[in-house]
Amino acid sequence: MKNTLQNYIEKEIPFLSQKKLLLAVSGGLDSMVLLHLFKELQFNIAIAHCNFQLRGVESFGDQKFIQEYADANAIPIYVTQFDTETFAKDYKFSTQVAARVLRYNWFYELLEEEKFDYILTAHHADDNLETFLINLTRGTGLEGLTGIPVQNDKIIRPLLFLTRNEILDYAKANDIQWREDSSNASDKYVRNKIRHHIIPILKELNPNFMASFSKTESYLQESLNMVEDAASMIYQQVADEVGDQVHFDLNQLLKLPNYQSYLYQWLKDYGFTAWEDICDLVHSQSGKQVFAADFRLLKNRDSLIVSPINQEEILEGFSIDENQTEVNIPLKLRLSKVDNISIDSNKTIFVDADLLNYPLIIRKWKEGDSFKPYGMNGKSKKVSKFFKDEKLSLIDKENTWLLCSNNQIIWIIGLRSDHRFRTVNTTKNILKIELL
Repeated sequence: MKNTLQNYIEKEIPFLSQKKLLLAVSGGLDSMVLLHLFKELQFNIAIAHCNFQLRGVESFGDQKFIQEYADANAIPIYVTQFDTETFAKDYKFSTQVAARVLRYNWFYELLEEEKFDYILTAHHADDNLETFLINLTRGTGLEGLTGIPVQNDKIIRPLLFLTRNEILDYAKANDIQWREDSSNASDKYVRNKIRHHIIPILKELNPNFMASFSKTESYLQESLNMVEDAASMIYQQVADEVGDQVHFDLNQLLKLPNYQSYLYQWLKDYGFTAWEDICDLVHSQSGKQVFAADFRLLKNRDSLIVSPINQEEILEGFSIDENQTEVNIPLKLRLSKVDNISIDSNKTIFVDADLLNYPLIIRKWKEGDSFKPYGMNGKSKKVSKFFKDEKLSLIDKENTWLLCSNNQIIWIIGLRSDHRFRTVNTTKNILKIELL
């Protein structure tokens, strides 16, 4: 396998030669084989090990195992420990996503601070298949079916051409020691369910399934390349780049038999995900908009215009006119006059329309903001104290918007309305505001 890997590197990733490489090593089978191979091939390597503290004593056993291997083989090592569960809870991540975010953020910090050229991980062909099946079950475009790339920026995966069985056989033949992760035996995670129950059936149906899958991946990648080439050529005919904006000519766009697919290719990298809304925007009235985190897509007469969202605009706020019934930025609200009220909820409030001063403003909260929470009989409360009592994470706070009238808070949107704007028995005009 050492010679096979050497040939693969020379053919597919020759730029690794003479580079300073950081190897992500967990202590498991795959990463220990990766470490052994690159040590044997005499690359300039160092080890990065993350202790996620998810398996108690076992996690620290992995750390000790890697540290002893590094010391015995005189390989530089970097070790860090994460409070993964707290991080996942604070940022509303799954444990696996939290671990991945922590891991790669730290890898890139090491890359910059210690002047490494690339980060190497031990992903292999079976990992690629598992990712394919996960994406397939969730629904995905071609990109999600083309698998894990050999290179993604500074991340290199040199073992992708090897199967798990080939790696296991090599480890046994070369007496390579590794640590078993007990969580791999659990079906708690989707990946493990696929690994334990679905892939064995596929391999039983076709003993050469991994080779067949590899061919399919190659065909899908070629198809994706063709789609991207076509999208690039058509883009020249439909799009006009004006400063930091992109203008799409709707007259030209609508001549395309599959214009929705082209729009997807052109807009996905801007972070847009509301594809049904985008397709509706093509035929909607001028002035309608769809938003991503940092960009907006505006219907303007015979054009769709992509432009970055001005961060100063976000700080100043977004206005709502008196006769406006729908809001799409920075979130979706529906406003309607009603004759009766039902029970207020986090998603729907009823306010006395005669108490409002237009334009209403949607803005982020600022230090010093206070309001009078509905149900507290008019007692004032700092917004920051309300956030603390509600146990909002930093991310939750940053994503929270206020609806204001004349700088008075009507609603901490989705959380609590203000007592001052409540309806009473004498209210004549009731405004219903819904968070969609």
